[in-house]
Amino acid sequence: MSLVHLRRGAAVLAAAAVAGLLASCSTPEPAVVEAPPAPVVLPPPPVTLNASVADAASIYVNFIRDVGTIQAGFPDAESIQQAMRKGAAYDPAQLSRGMIAYASILALQSPEFVAGVRQYAVDPAQRRQVVAAIINDPAYAATLPGADYAAGLIISTLGQDISALTTIADAVEGDAYTIQERQDPRRRWAITPIPNREVRLQQAKTISEGRMLPSAEESARLFAAGNSGQGLNVASAPIRAPYTPAVANALAIAALAALGAAGDEAKANTDALAIETGSEFCLNMSKLNLYQCLAASRPSYEDMFCVGRHIVRDLATCASTSTRTAIITVTDPTDTTGQPAPTVSLPQPGTTASLNQSPASAGH
Repeated sequence: MSLVHLRRGAAVLAAAAVAGLLASCSTPEPAVVEAPPAPVVLPPPPVTLNASVADAASIYVNFIRDVGTIQAGFPDAESIQQAMRKGAAYDPAQLSRGMIAYASILALQSPEFVAGVRQYAVDPAQRRQVVAAIINDPAYAATLPGADYAAGLIISTLGQDISALTTIADAVEGDAYTIQERQDPRRRWAITPIPNREVRLQQAKTISEGRMLPSAEESARLFAAGNSGQGLNVASAPIRAPYTPAVANALAIAALAALGAAGDEAKANTDALAIETGSEFCLNMSKLNLYQCLAASRPSYEDMFCVGRHIVRDLATCASTSTRTAIITVTDPTDTTGQPAPTVSLPQPGTTASLNQSPASAGH
């Protein structure tokens, strides 16, 4: 083998060695790693209110609207009896539940309340926690963001009904005195004793025992308003706690609906929240007072007074007691400084102390 060939072979070997060395020092291409799939975030459930709430609310709305057509200035004795039959045709438990159901739909017309509650519906675990807190203590709903706006809608809107009924009651009761005056042409029949007094009393009791039925049209309107948060065209300024138990229960139903937890599967919960014993008791006592009034009444003008006092006015009074918290002003009788004594505002007995808790302290 010649020297030239040896040199060429050595050069090839050297080049190969250098190439190998360079290859060992080079940076390998990084492996392609696929990013993990993004977690699936489910949207919160929609606002959901079952039809049972709307049906109950329609009973209240229709009855109050019907009683609102009673007017003073009755032209004859039969018109008084017609008003009596119209106003006596309610079941206290159904009417009380209907008022709270209607109040819950009013609360759902508050965008501040719905948005404030729905922020807790994004995380499933937090949603379950808040739903459980409301079911455990309905007054908890009144501590949620925007509750003061929703309560304002309830108290203001029902307050308009209360005011209208009170105006009617004033007029009817006043007419019971006016009709006795000698210059009133209705006096002759108004002071005549009512025939078959026992029959008309029994009729009032029988009518009272009838089952109140919802209006399909009104139920559909209220159902749509509750689930959409619009359609009732109500407005009011916010009203701060404390609230009555009836208002607190209405807020609880509305909060569950805003969390998507008041659908058909939750009917037992919403039906239970529509029950408030104080409101039912007031309406039951009104019925007893009506029966006593009719039992003692003899001429038609006394029946007129019964209509004004123990139907129309009592309905207004019971609604007011159920929705408006009375504030009692207390002064210090021992203050002898001559300066105005400080006052303390106390909530009406029966309101819930937990209404003043913040959401954080109540279980978040």
